[in-house]
Amino acid sequence: MMYASEEATARRLVELERRCEEYRVLDETGDAIPFRMTSDLQTILYVGPQAGSLLRIADDAWTQPGFFEERLSPDDRAATIEQFRLVVEFGAAHEAEFRFRRDDGTWAWLRCAMRLFESQGVTTLAGHFTDITVRRSLASDLSQMQRLEAVGRLASGVAHEINTPIQFVGDSLAFVTDAVRDVLDVLSSYRAVVPVLPAADAERLAEIERRTDLDYVISNIMPALQRGGEGLERVATLVRAMKVFAHPDGPQKAPADLHEAIRATMVISTSEHKYVADIKTAFGELPLVTCRISELNQVFLNIIVNAAHAIHDVTSVTGERGTITIATAVDGESVVVSISDTGSGIPEPIRDQIFNPFFTTKQVGKGTGQGLAIASTIIQQHNGALTFETEMGKGTTFHIRIPIAG
Repeated sequence: MMYASEEATARRLVELERRCEEYRVLDETGDAIPFRMTSDLQTILYVGPQAGSLLRIADDAWTQPGFFEERLSPDDRAATIEQFRLVVEFGAAHEAEFRFRRDDGTWAWLRCAMRLFESQGVTTLAGHFTDITVRRSLASDLSQMQRLEAVGRLASGVAHEINTPIQFVGDSLAFVTDAVRDVLDVLSSYRAVVPVLPAADAERLAEIERRTDLDYVISNIMPALQRGGEGLERVATLVRAMKVFAHPDGPQKAPADLHEAIRATMVISTSEHKYVADIKTAFGELPLVTCRISELNQVFLNIIVNAAHAIHDVTSVTGERGTITIATAVDGESVVVSISDTGSGIPEPIRDQIFNPFFTTKQVGKGTGQGLAIASTIIQQHNGALTFETEMGKGTTFHIRIPIAG
């Protein structure tokens, strides 16, 4: 026979077991991944079963000795280990953020909330891992966009300030060119009457011409003015491109000429491609597209620069110039901008990773891995799609699809 107190205890035990099971289910199915680790940080004793699916790391890898430290980013490793050791030493709860390598070689940003846990005389480190990769990516994108916006405003202002003196110089050069042409005509007429002058006067004029090297001046002054005009026009073209490229967007999307934007971007990116590739265009008939044009300029720039770098990798071996082809067309309710290069193509193992934030195959200092990630984000925000086709040894084509109506 069970007494009332025993029945109450039994009910409490059943209730406690039920609550423990509810907590376990909640803890092992949520986005925060529970873990326990030895106090020397060498071995993870337990990790929630959702870790494999959420972080794409095999279940049996977690409990291997040295796994945690080995998977930390080299840039974060020392600081992260030190933070964990401080928790062990002082026992205070703490949070840390760091990059952790997945099985496929990509990086996840993790936030770890942890504290010391003692049970049956054994001290371990316990807490939760949370994948914050998307949040960090969005924060990075926002920061990048803000920097680009600030640079764009500055560039637009500089272009505006340069434009006025360039107009002054251009007008002055045009006046000087016309005036010199007239002076040369007058000089030619003067020379025609030299034979009828007294011999002494003719000799004096001939001496002046020899002293000033007049024949050399006459033959070179107009070509020099022409070269000056061409150089000034190149500067003016660059300034106009800067104004188009850096034009700040308003709070709402607005109709824009994509061809004008692409031409401006081609000028802005000249230093990246002029030594390795020629740019060809195959523009179709496009309507105005409702968009944030300065953001699309950034997309075009990122992809053109990537194309130039891909071609450079080939030309550095073959010595042959490559080609970047930009084509536009209307496809239903959208426009499609296709940017092709004659690079070496994208290797199959990394094709699924190229739009991931911070993924790059370039040497240190040559790229942050943000260009295509930012481009993809911008196109998604325009309700469009960024896709690609690639063939090893042939090259790659990126297709930018944007709704005409925004």
